[in-house]
Amino acid sequence: MSKCFSTNLIPVPTYRTDIATSCAPSEAFEYLARFSNAAIWDPGVLDGEDLDKKTPRVGSTYRLMVRAFGRRVPLEYRIEEIDPPRRVVLKAQNATICSRDVIVVAPAPGGGSTVSYEAALSLKGPALLLSPLVGVALRHIGDRAGAGLQASLDSLAL
Repeated sequence: MSKCFSTNLIPVPTYRTDIATSCAPSEAFEYLARFSNAAIWDPGVLDGEDLDKKTPRVGSTYRLMVRAFGRRVPLEYRIEEIDPPRRVVLKAQNATICSRDVIVVAPAPGGGSTVSYEAALSLKGPALLLSPLVGVALRHIGDRAGAGLQASLDSLAL
């Protein structure tokens, strides 16, 4: 997986957002670490499947069907690092796409939590030349996903 993000020639498109929610940190973390839930809050994810059906841990795998380049693209995300209930790092790759998502959950002063979400998307092979365009698309996709994530987390707290 390290080859995906090792080039220094072309910057890796990255999207980052911070979300304040009334959802408790442990509940927010549990929901987000089970990455198949992305199909609920991210409009770019068409379907999500938990391949292990166990408590999220290093090695847990989630298959997402995403919309990319006008096509349905399957990606298998694997938890690379997890520090419950604070941080989880997931990575996925296929023949042309590498994705790394880092989610950090922290208690918010006065209750609820703050979620920091960072997604990096790198292309491989000849597609690498499209990276500047991917950056623009990632901002648009990220804003829509961030809004969906905010709504989902807030609904968990009700």
